[in-house]
Amino acid sequence: MTVDNLPLITKTFGDLTVEGYSRGAVQTYWRIPELKLGFDMGGSPWSFMGTQTFLISHAHLDHLAALPAYVARRRMMKMEPPTIYLPASVVDHVERMLKSWQKLDRGRMVCNLVPVTPGEEFELSREHVVTAFETKHTVPSVGYVVWDRRKKLKAEFTGMSGSEIRDIRLSGTEVSEEVRYPLVSYTGDTAPQGLDADPANYLAKILITEMTFYRPEHRKEKIHKFGHMHLDDILERADRFQNEAIILAHFTTRDHINFLKRAVERRMPESLRDRVHLWV
Repeated sequence: MTVDNLPLITKTFGDLTVEGYSRGAVQTYWRIPELKLGFDMGGSPWSFMGTQTFLISHAHLDHLAALPAYVARRRMMKMEPPTIYLPASVVDHVERMLKSWQKLDRGRMVCNLVPVTPGEEFELSREHVVTAFETKHTVPSVGYVVWDRRKKLKAEFTGMSGSEIRDIRLSGTEVSEEVRYPLVSYTGDTAPQGLDADPANYLAKILITEMTFYRPEHRKEKIHKFGHMHLDDILERADRFQNEAIILAHFTTRDHINFLKRAVERRMPESLRDRVHLWV
C-alpha cells in the first residue's frame, strides 16, 4: 500500500517497471517510471505525482476521477504543469471539469491537455514516441503504443570503414535510418476489436490489457457490447501474442479473486502460462 492507502502492485520486466492497480468500476491507474509516463487516472497515488505525462484511454470515472487531485498536488508542490493526452472528443468537457474544480478549490488547475485521435503520433522524448489506436468501448476511447526509436546504419553501408561512412555523410547522403521497437502497449477498456486494432499490441515487450470477465456463464455478446473482454477472447488469440509480458487486469468485482486465479490457471495454455500476469 502507498502512503495515501491506495493499492499499488509493482512488478519488474527486464529494464521496465510496471506500477498500478485496476479493478472494474473501482479504479485504474498505471505508471512506467523508466519511461516517465503513466496510463489512466482513476486513482493518483502520491508517488505518481512526480510523473509529468499521463495517457488517458477514456473518461469513465474509474479511469479519470483523480485528475483534479493530481493536477492540484503538482501545483501545490510547485512542479511544472503536467501533460495529459486524452481522446479529442472529451477535451472540452475535461477543461470545464477542471475549471469547476478551480472554483471549488480556489486554486489554479493548470495542465496541458492534448487531444488524441486514432492514428496520431506524439513525440515523448528523443528516444520515445507514442502512437494512438482505436479501441471499442461505450464512450470515446483510444489505446496507446510507446515505441523505442534508435538510429541504425543503413544496410547498404554495412562493412564500410568509419572514414568512408563519414565521407558519405558529409556529401549529404543520409547513412542511418530510424528503427522502432514497441515497448509498451496499453488498451484501456475495450472489446476485442481494440486489441486487434494495432498489430503492435501483439509485439510490444509489455502488453497491458483488460480481461474483465472470465466465467463460462458470462455472455460474451453482452460483454463485447459494453466494451470489455472475456478470458475466451484471450485464449482465442493465444498464438498471436509475442509479448514478453502480458498483463491482464480490470477484473470484475462480482467474484472473489481466487476464483479468477483458479479459472485462469486451469485454462491458460502452456505457451502463455509464464508470460501472463494477473494484476491482483
